[in-house]
Amino acid sequence: MTTLTNKFLPNPKTIAVVGCPFSGGQPKLGVDKGPIHLVEAGLITRLEELGWRVLFDGHHQFEEISAASDPPIGKLQNPRHVSRVCESVAEVVGAHVRNGQLPVTLGGDHSLAMGTISGTLSSYPDACVIWVDAHADINTAETTSSGNIHGMPVSFLLGLGEKIPEYAWVKPLLRPERLVYIGLRDLDAGEKRILRENNIKAFSMHEVDKYGIGRVVDMALDHVNPNRDLPIHLSFDVDALDPSVAPSTGTPVRGGLTFREGHYICEAIHETGLLVALDLMEVNPSLADPESVRQTVAVGCSLVCSALGE
Repeated sequence: MTTLTNKFLPNPKTIAVVGCPFSGGQPKLGVDKGPIHLVEAGLITRLEELGWRVLFDGHHQFEEISAASDPPIGKLQNPRHVSRVCESVAEVVGAHVRNGQLPVTLGGDHSLAMGTISGTLSSYPDACVIWVDAHADINTAETTSSGNIHGMPVSFLLGLGEKIPEYAWVKPLLRPERLVYIGLRDLDAGEKRILRENNIKAFSMHEVDKYGIGRVVDMALDHVNPNRDLPIHLSFDVDALDPSVAPSTGTPVRGGLTFREGHYICEAIHETGLLVALDLMEVNPSLADPESVRQTVAVGCSLVCSALGE
């Protein structure tokens, strides 16, 4: 049992677990099973043992949000389906935040962050986003080569690129100076240009190697939250971790964060007392052997628990 200090949450401190079994932002099947595995691994009980009150009313079923006809818009794949699901996630997360709860969204693919971060910003327009990922996920409709929207949510949140009517609901409330990346190591040329042009702070694995994770987290917080008084939305893609640590994910890239580095980020964010929303994305139980799946799910659970005080 820990003492839970959080500058934004009323007592009793409450987490709302939002299970999002959704894979529409990318082509590989199975990432929609991630949240179910995480919950079955005992995550809810572990959070309760940390002293949280935990609300969980089952996983969100997105069957009714299908888009019968969903041809590409330009290059974008499944654009209407992804938009509708993310909009519904934004409403759910936004309602939890308004109710003074800390939403913990279990993905699912990272396109969902368009919804989760929109939900956070609807109540906390000055929130900062710490995006832990091998990828910047900031391609626009013009720069994407694949059209997979899980590589694009940040550009929608910042309001970059051409306006697509289906995504008019995404308010560009995120400001470039309120966003920081940790763990990047696989960027498209277009994304590098977008980061540079918008002056977005990113700590790649090179910086993690050079300065050590403790210093990197301090520098990241100094950049987006210099007075340590703004709410924090932590969006964590398990592929930020090295594939030897979290093998069961859709786009693994060698040379990632170690087990401890990933956990340190979560622990340090918890220690600020400023966390108001957490995403854990891209656990895909169908992409590896059973032992790798078990390992990745266990790591996912322990990252969430570390961000919430373990």
